[in-house]
Amino acid sequence: MPTTPTYPGVYIEEVPSGVRTISGVATSIATFVDFFARGPMNRAIQLFNMGDFEREFGGLDTRSEASYGISQFFLNGGGEAWVVRVASGNAQNPLQKATAVLRDGVGSGAGVGTALTISAASEGRWGNALRARVDSGPGNTFDLTLTEYVTEGGVERPARTETHRGLSMSASSPREVERVVNEESNLATVERGTGTVGPPLQNGTLSEAFTGDVSFTGTATNRALNVTIGTTAARAEFERPAGVTSVPLPVAARMLEEAIRTSRPADPAFAGATVGVFGGNRLRVLAGPGAPPGARVTFGAATDTPADNNTHSDLKLSGANVAANVQEYALGLTQAVDNTAQASGAAGGDGLPPNGQALIGSENFKTGIHALEDVDLFNLLCIPRAALDGGPGIGELSASEAQAVMSVAESYCAKRRAFFIVDAPNGEEEPDEIRTWLAGNDSLRDRNSALYYPRLRIPDPLNEFRPRSVGASGTIAGLYARTDNERGVWKAPAGTDAVLRGVSELEYRLSDPQNGVLNPIAINCLRTFPVFGTVCWGARTLDGSDQEGSEWKYVPVRRLALMIEESLYRGTKWAVFEPNDEPLWSQIRLNIGAFMQNLFRQGAFQGTSPREAYFVKCDKETTTQNDINLGVVNILVGFAPLKPAEFVVIRLQQMAGQVAA
Repeated sequence: MPTTPTYPGVYIEEVPSGVRTISGVATSIATFVDFFARGPMNRAIQLFNMGDFEREFGGLDTRSEASYGISQFFLNGGGEAWVVRVASGNAQNPLQKATAVLRDGVGSGAGVGTALTISAASEGRWGNALRARVDSGPGNTFDLTLTEYVTEGGVERPARTETHRGLSMSASSPREVERVVNEESNLATVERGTGTVGPPLQNGTLSEAFTGDVSFTGTATNRALNVTIGTTAARAEFERPAGVTSVPLPVAARMLEEAIRTSRPADPAFAGATVGVFGGNRLRVLAGPGAPPGARVTFGAATDTPADNNTHSDLKLSGANVAANVQEYALGLTQAVDNTAQASGAAGGDGLPPNGQALIGSENFKTGIHALEDVDLFNLLCIPRAALDGGPGIGELSASEAQAVMSVAESYCAKRRAFFIVDAPNGEEEPDEIRTWLAGNDSLRDRNSALYYPRLRIPDPLNEFRPRSVGASGTIAGLYARTDNERGVWKAPAGTDAVLRGVSELEYRLSDPQNGVLNPIAINCLRTFPVFGTVCWGARTLDGSDQEGSEWKYVPVRRLALMIEESLYRGTKWAVFEPNDEPLWSQIRLNIGAFMQNLFRQGAFQGTSPREAYFVKCDKETTTQNDINLGVVNILVGFAPLKPAEFVVIRLQQMAGQVAA
């Protein structure tokens, strides 16, 4: 009771029922390890669709086998995946981040220092398309705008933009630049320069200071000047209203902006240019988003007009006090831009597709496959690159490397209660070749893995949709997910409803007799049938050859067992440090029994009654006094799995002529 009764009345106490719900874990969370164009190295990132994959890892890449597998996974019904980027590198093909170094003044003379070093968020050439713009703010604050550009139809356009406002170079400021950008940005990280430096110089071309309105010299109303953005020049023209000898600075800014934009309307650098008022007494000119890296805007007199017809001197856009800085700081420029605040940086490099060691990684440092240590739960592991077995392509593995990668993958799946989907190697196209390959790799036979043959041909968007040969693991992982969602993990992911979406054709079209040779040795065949299309026509684990007679012969039986194991592992942790006696045992029987009963009602087990379908035993027979003394409670759970009807035998009998009674 909560308190000792001290006064007459009614006392209420809530008594625990002992019911602790065990929830079934997800069964089709896939993982992929391979080379990608961008993304954090050796760190698992969670994805829910192709949009996530394109944002985080750059989308399809002809050098990346897994990028096509991920596309196929989501196309075939997958809903959640974890992806790990790995790569190798050498002096000729370095794996490094693109950087830009920003000074706090023009040039590198006395009093000018390195204000910021901006680095792309991850290694790769993608970082060379990043630009940074600095806008000075009140006091010593500034705004930093980061933009990633993509080229479409020969024209650059912004793809992603971030703006971080009110930044400070002061370490004591809550808006200190490193603290804010490094915590909030998905595109880049920054590092402040050493010593006493000011904010990075703002971008754009600043005119000399005006003491009042802009006064026009001469009498002509048509005005013109030459504008150069990078290496492209144009003639900018505008009219001064008749009889007007001066205009306010904002009006002059609008006139100049319109003149620049109409000088080359088809060029985004000119058509998107902006002119504003900076600091109350200067004009600030910024080119449009199409300006090339390291470009700046400069002005000169229009030499093909009378001298009094140009506004070059009127707008104070040339002279000792004009600062013509780059329009945006460009990451990846390896040489400084003269007379600007853009110092030399480093170009981003993709490195090379991973070798066997990069794929395997280090358990101690959580790299390669072992980067999945930071993932709480996954069920399926796909490494399509391990099937690139000694062929002519870039980054293909030797036979020994491929075997080593797959061996580690199987071992890791056993540790994590996951399932490894093995791709048929490239080059092993004939049925006899895949039989010979498997015979030479019998050490890979494992109850937590399955092999699918032949390889697939899918339309490649990066090659005018011509067929590309890919391993089946990503497609099959998506099929697993679709089948789990529609029928349950106990349903074999095979049959006429197991259609492989997005597949143009198979590399080899098997006949029934050929299928009959491969199926008994646990090679799951992919077949093409009239009407039904391309389907999965096998559901055996690599431990499921007829000779072995394994109890884990079938994929759905093994995956159901893994799901039950993981669910009970997570759902019985409450029992740790509970008194180890009959009250605990009865609670365990109650809770695990409720979980198994729910699976039985969904059709996961054989039998017409719970007694025939499963049992849960936890009592003094499973847990002896010695076990109790050792702090051990033993739970025995059994189930009668549903096994797929691999062979449907139909017997027909012809009725003899019957004599009516």
